[in-house]
Amino acid sequence: MPNLDATFSALADPTRRAILARLALGETTVMELAEPFEMTQPAVSRHLKVLEDAGLILRRIDGTKRPCRLAPAAITEIDQWLDMLRQALTKNYDRLDDVLAEMQPKKRKAKR
Repeated sequence: MPNLDATFSALADPTRRAILARLALGETTVMELAEPFEMTQPAVSRHLKVLEDAGLILRRIDGTKRPCRLAPAAITEIDQWLDMLRQALTKNYDRLDDVLAEMQPKKRKAKR
């Protein structure tokens, strides 16, 4: 996962996370992405450059437009990394459950 540092660095900015959330709805142009933000189109373009360098988005040329979309491979990479952490946590909790179970006093059978 070579791009993971760049990915999380890009995700650290709330504007870039908002841009990704918008792109989750589908491909859109830079101008459409800039509309809800109180910043210039060049500022949005700089955010897009960071996202593109991190491999989180893909851009294509369509005449004078530059539509952007999410890069599925990057999202899959993040999900795989998070899954590795989930599995490690599950193993830790399972070991903790075992330790706690051993600490419980054994129930004695009632005499008849």
